[in-house]
Amino acid sequence: MERYKAAVVGGLIAGVVTTAVMVAGRKSGVLGKTLDRDAVDWIDDLTGSRAMIGDTGTSVVEFANHLGASAAFAAALPKLRELLPSLSPLALGTLYGTALYAVNIGCIAPVLGITEGEVKAGPRKATERWAVHVIQAVVSALLAERLASGTDTDTDTDFDFDLGLK
Repeated sequence: MERYKAAVVGGLIAGVVTTAVMVAGRKSGVLGKTLDRDAVDWIDDLTGSRAMIGDTGTSVVEFANHLGASAAFAAALPKLRELLPSLSPLALGTLYGTALYAVNIGCIAPVLGITEGEVKAGPRKATERWAVHVIQAVVSALLAERLASGTDTDTDTDFDFDLGLK
């Protein structure tokens, strides 16, 4: 698959994965209030969407936005791969996820009023938000690499590409 298409597909899948991580983490009590719920509250505060389409409808709007952002951010991965060819997908995703967290959650989200700012959020919530961004970018990078690599000659179906852990 062409590398930009592979990155976008990887980003879309990563968007689903991170949403599942946030929902499961929140429902199990492992995570506190997650960023997707902050975004749902923000959408409702700006638009009154819960009164019109309910919490589920507002959550669907947020999920669509999340998938779009996931795909858009993942589209940068092929260029990052060109700039940093020696990094494994795991390392590239970790660095990119950290950068996305710093810009999006450290700077943009508090200015827009989506979040309260990371200092006010406290270390636990800030760490959770960072971890979800890293998961997002690592899954995107791993899938983008795998999908762009073409067909393997191996007959096994496990993801046996180099994670850089050797």
